[in-house]
Amino acid sequence: MHSVTFQVPGKPQGKARARTYYNANAGKHVSSTPDKTVLYENFIKDRYLQKADGVYLEAGTPVTLRIVARFLPPKSKPKKVKHQMLDGEILPLKKPDMDNIVKVVADALNGVAYHDDTQIALVVAKKAYSAVEGLDITVEEYKDGK
Repeated sequence: MHSVTFQVPGKPQGKARARTYYNANAGKHVSSTPDKTVLYENFIKDRYLQKADGVYLEAGTPVTLRIVARFLPPKSKPKKVKHQMLDGEILPLKKPDMDNIVKVVADALNGVAYHDDTQIALVVAKKAYSAVEGLDITVEEYKDGK
């Protein structure tokens, strides 16, 4: 079974909305993805390519995408609360929204890990506190709901 697990260091980011504006020179409305999102997607692609060793899931192959978004506990919290956060007793109920994290990862890996993100049949994603922030991502061939 084809499977690639890799990490993306740094604070997890979600997919930002495309900005739409009227371009008077072109005489039409134009949409563009914010530069910060494009840079983050390219970073995710780069991290995947460093670990993938040529793994690419062809069109027609269902895909499972697993994501763990790791956040640092706030510095302002007491030690006891930080320990609860790091032990998983308290979860990060904050921005970015989980669906936007999934979207930025799915779009970043489009055409790199798999032919198209329509192949994604299963997504398992969670937010957690950790001593090191970042994303843990696994892309694998979907097998029987697992």
